[in-house]
Amino acid sequence: MHKAVMVRYRTKPEAAQENQRLVEAVYRELNADDPGGLHYATFRLADGVTFVHVAAYEGEDNPLQRSAAFKEFQQDFGARSAEGPEFSDVTLVGEYGFLAGS
Repeated sequence: MHKAVMVRYRTKPEAAQENQRLVEAVYRELNADDPGGLHYATFRLADGVTFVHVAAYEGEDNPLQRSAAFKEFQQDFGARSAEGPEFSDVTLVGEYGFLAGS
């Protein structure tokens, strides 16, 4: 059974680009290392400062917690954040092509 989590937060306007850079570094590492068992997407909303992350993984072991780039992303999160993070467990109702390869 997949566990799925959504995280939503707003960055300070001056920190949004740095936040995106750190998120992109996480994806570069994931693509290089392919930890397996993880489906992960990040969205930047039209306001430019709100980010939404959706992660789905098997079991209780979240592969992101083993990622050096993700640890770097988390390190100064409080300094970049204006609001949040808000965590929600989510249930997939349906998808089309979103979790390609699953």
